[in-house]
Amino acid sequence: MALASQKDFVSGLMFMVVGGGFAWGAIDYEIGEAARMGPGYFPFMLGLLLVILGALVTFNAFKTGAPGGDRIGHIAWRPLVFILGANLLFGALLVGIPSLGIPAFGLIVAIFGLVVMAGYAREGAKLKESLILAALLAAGSYLAFVKLLNLQFPVLPWFLTN
Repeated sequence: MALASQKDFVSGLMFMVVGGGFAWGAIDYEIGEAARMGPGYFPFMLGLLLVILGALVTFNAFKTGAPGGDRIGHIAWRPLVFILGANLLFGALLVGIPSLGIPAFGLIVAIFGLVVMAGYAREGAKLKESLILAALLAAGSYLAFVKLLNLQFPVLPWFLTN
C-alpha cells in the first residue's frame, strides 16, 4: 500500500506525538472524571483527542492516489524562525528572564514585540501595519485580560509602574 499523501502522513504522526506527550504529561496530575475534573483532565483528554485525530489523518494518508503524491515541500525557514522567535520574545518580555537579569516589560511591550517580530515572517512586511495591529491587540488584550478577567500580571514596564 503506497502513500497517497506524505503531508497527511507526517501531520498525523506529529499529532500523535504531541497528543501522546500531552496525555503522558497529564498523568502526573489528578485526572478525575467528567463530573469532577482534576487539573490533569483537560490536557489528558486533549492529548487523547489529538492521538485519535492523528491516527485518522495518518490512516487517510494511505487512501488511493498517485504513489508519493502530495509531497512535502521545502521548509519555510523564514516564517518558522520569526514565528517561534516572536513567541519566545513575548514570553521574555512579559515576565522577564531573572536568571539573565532581564526585568519584566509587561503585557503591552510584549504584544508589540510579538506582533512586530511575527510580522517579518512574511515577505514585504511593513512596520506601520504591524504597529497598528499591535496597538489594536494590546488595547483589546488589556481590556479582556486585565479589566474584564482581572488577571494579575505586569502590564507596563517596571520603570513606568512606580
